[in-house]
Amino acid sequence: MELTLIRSLMDRDFYDDHKGAKCPDRLFSKDVRKIKNAVDLAMKRYERTVTPAEIEALFMSNNAQLTTAQKQAYTSLFNQIKKEPLMGNDIAQEVLSKLFQQVVGEDVANLGFEMVNGTMSNLEPIRNILEQYGDDFTPDLNIEWDNMDVETLLAKNDLEARWTFNIPTLTRKIEGVNEGHLIEVGARPNTGKTSFHASLVAGPNGFAQQGAKCIILCNEEGPHRVGARYLTAATGMTMHEVKANPSKARDIYLPISDNIKVKDSTGRDMSWVESMCKSYKPDIVILDMGDKFSKAGGYARPDEALKANAIHARQIAKQHGCAIFYMSQLSADAENKVVLNQAMMEGSRTGKAAEADLMILIAKNPPVEGQEEEDTQRHLNVVKNKLSGWHGIVHCELNYRTARYEV
Repeated sequence: MELTLIRSLMDRDFYDDHKGAKCPDRLFSKDVRKIKNAVDLAMKRYERTVTPAEIEALFMSNNAQLTTAQKQAYTSLFNQIKKEPLMGNDIAQEVLSKLFQQVVGEDVANLGFEMVNGTMSNLEPIRNILEQYGDDFTPDLNIEWDNMDVETLLAKNDLEARWTFNIPTLTRKIEGVNEGHLIEVGARPNTGKTSFHASLVAGPNGFAQQGAKCIILCNEEGPHRVGARYLTAATGMTMHEVKANPSKARDIYLPISDNIKVKDSTGRDMSWVESMCKSYKPDIVILDMGDKFSKAGGYARPDEALKANAIHARQIAKQHGCAIFYMSQLSADAENKVVLNQAMMEGSRTGKAAEADLMILIAKNPPVEGQEEEDTQRHLNVVKNKLSGWHGIVHCELNYRTARYEV
């Protein structure tokens, strides 16, 4: 981070705005501090924007006494600086602010340690530090406001979904999803969560058939069991039928198979998900289960970790231009109920829900005594909807044998 800041300080305008006390030498490590001094000297002498190569030449000429090993070490630092892109002033100011806060934080921590050990009798020195720096904790930003003309607003708020749902009763209420959307889907165990996303992606007129690149990151069931659901949803064949006629199944599945990638994600976290999105650039991401990508460390309560996990998922969707389906369990409060609500999300009654653009909770009918066959009716509770605004319940059928949601 300090090398990134050094690169920005070579810009004359940025340097003039942040020289002196706003960017003290103590923000930098010992070796980088010497390079910063060379930047200060260049700005004083030449009063213009300088390049890393120019600073390197100036530095080496003023430090002829360096040993060969030292020169090699500084050359390595300059090579790293040369690779640093010149950031916008707003980002550079934020980096400077972070470094500044770290240094001041160390000062406060050291004084706090002295207070605990009894070598300091009052908090006045800490108060003096905070008063001394005042508003310097936060950078002054040169804001470039987002374009809000009519054409831009229409383009950025496309009224037509890029990827449409293939369940007619649902599509009549919510056409589909676009890039940047976070869709949270919840259900009790054995209700059909995996079949739901398999049907949406691989079923007739599903996302894959529409041309979407879809990645399915599964940490609940094994990847080959999930893959089998996708195969049956795509072909409309049961696994027994696939086994009896694999060539037929292959012919049906092949045209969309390149758009469906399944990966075992057991033990992975949301940062890994972001790396996958950066590398593969998917249109649709299925996280099954979303909560299992969460890291509990550093949070006072489990629900805080789950909220942070959902926030990260939403950021990934926005930054990498994809729609993310975040599959979740519902709590025991949802057992044997048809009408569901947000508070039934397991582990986080409100935190996760706050991040969703769309929340669909899947219910099935309560068991009937003496009923032998599994009830196939499913009730899709749309409990949050920032896409079309509609809330309510739509009904459909789950074909267990083919993992298709049908009407």
